[in-house]
Amino acid sequence: MSQKIRVVVVDDSALMRRLLTELLNGDPDIEVVGTAADPYKAREMIKEKSPDVITLDVEMPRMDGLAFLERIMTLRPMPVIMVSSLTEAGADVTLKALELGAFDFVPKPKMDLVEGMRKSQQDLARKVKEAAKIQVQPLDKTRKAQKIERRTYKGGSETIVAIGASTGGVEALRFFLETMPANGPGIVIVQHMPERFTTSFAARLNGICEMTVQEAGDLERVLPGHVYISPGNRHLKIEKSGANFICRLFDAPLVSGHKPSVDVLFHSVAEVAKQNAVGVIMTGMGRDGADGLAAMRSAGATTLGQSEASCVVYGMPKAAKEAGAVEREMPLSDLAGEVLKICHSQTKERI
Repeated sequence: MSQKIRVVVVDDSALMRRLLTELLNGDPDIEVVGTAADPYKAREMIKEKSPDVITLDVEMPRMDGLAFLERIMTLRPMPVIMVSSLTEAGADVTLKALELGAFDFVPKPKMDLVEGMRKSQQDLARKVKEAAKIQVQPLDKTRKAQKIERRTYKGGSETIVAIGASTGGVEALRFFLETMPANGPGIVIVQHMPERFTTSFAARLNGICEMTVQEAGDLERVLPGHVYISPGNRHLKIEKSGANFICRLFDAPLVSGHKPSVDVLFHSVAEVAKQNAVGVIMTGMGRDGADGLAAMRSAGATTLGQSEASCVVYGMPKAAKEAGAVEREMPLSDLAGEVLKICHSQTKERI
């Protein structure tokens, strides 16, 4: 990069301010140009330094992180990475922050803060670099009231839909699932998230979607009208039990840099569902899911990718496309309708 990415660190903890500054300045393409202990000081720092990216603690004195984020996104939109505690409360606040327009989040370790944050140095730097590339829209534009037009589905229950997402996936999945009808095909999802976050994420989606959304449970049958999200820190694969598809959760090393891994899910669907499946790769960094989606396509499944223009980060869909795994690419707004159309046509072919 010809010019370093300028970052302002906002955190009430002096230790975290020092630590984040050290970690980010350790990357030759990033420079921390200022730190602030509360949102009021941060506001002046932002005016003075004009940073490219902000890191923001979700729990702040004098004004909480969400209220400050909303002001930023309304008055001076810019990429914000939240620093979140690995608690249920921290997960809820972080998900609200992503809805308000935060780019992504970095989990704050519960134990051994310093060593834990140092282990995530590369991930933190990568997120800052990706965040610096995006053009953030003002909050009033992203929050335009939209009438949710839920689709209808007259297909059967034999097709399974597998979806993988990462950065930007929280909002992409919400948009996708909100338009699905209550009797939609069974859907299994890997969204890169830590433990506790997936529990809160599933609960939030279940409150706004017609389909039942839940964390996947081990040996749980994949039913029509249900969405199963892989728990954080566990891999999810699909197995066949008689005529049914079931979820299997297991602990194992990272795959493609992640746990849960999209590749693990997609490879299992390719093996047991073959042509009776639809694979969808959505917004996210890296290439997790590319190999698994290619396996699904080779096994006869229909595979779709989210278009570059509609992605927050065109990383995973791009890697899958370059691997020859994506049969068709389309905007996020068209994906749900296309999935239902494919599932309906597959049902008709089996009759």
